[in-house]
Amino acid sequence: MFAVLKTGGKQYRVQAGDVLRVERIAAQAGEKVQFNEILMLGGDAPVIGTPNVDGAAVQAEVIDQIKADKVIHYVKRRRKHSSQRTKGHRQKLTLVRVTDILASGADASGVMAAIGTGSVSGFAIEAAAPAKAAKPAKAAKPAKAAKPEAEAPAVDATKPTNLLTEARDGQADDLKKISGVGPKLEGLLNQNGVYHFDQIAAWNSAEIAYMDDQLSFKGRIERDGWIDQAKQFVSEKE
Repeated sequence: MFAVLKTGGKQYRVQAGDVLRVERIAAQAGEKVQFNEILMLGGDAPVIGTPNVDGAAVQAEVIDQIKADKVIHYVKRRRKHSSQRTKGHRQKLTLVRVTDILASGADASGVMAAIGTGSVSGFAIEAAAPAKAAKPAKAAKPAKAAKPEAEAPAVDATKPTNLLTEARDGQADDLKKISGVGPKLEGLLNQNGVYHFDQIAAWNSAEIAYMDDQLSFKGRIERDGWIDQAKQFVSEKE
């Protein structure tokens, strides 16, 4: 005996023991579902539905929720090479095994109907799953007291005493050689009276704090090691 069922807009000819991949239904693996849209029953006395066979159904066991293979898209172009690409979409399917074909009495079988075919969200599948016993909540551990962080000593910013109004001999050093200094930052340094490596090399912590504020890059001078780099460039010029 075989049956023709309809699910997800497709028709399937099935008999007991067949394994099918159908459009996703709201059921978990191991559950039993029932397809109620039966278009035909085959056998010694075939029955054709109008459109469905009254009281008939196909029962199946859900094996797993799976995904189909990626779709390969072919494009034909005139006078050009044809192309193909793999689309990222993978259709969601449900793998089922047919267990029984009912010729009548489907309404009183008590088996869950295969609903939500084609576009069922994960939330619907979770809702259809049997409720799990809630685990007892663990007692919350007492929070540890946070250790007070040591505050860094504040440094009073002092304007460097070696700032210039213009470069010596009209020839400024290429401050872009310092790591982290670009054309824009070099222009800001020049605006603040810094034209030479030896000026930067001579700054102390208070003067560094002042220039950080002027350049709007708090901590960058020390973080990028400007002082050490400037001292190296000064020694190379000597």
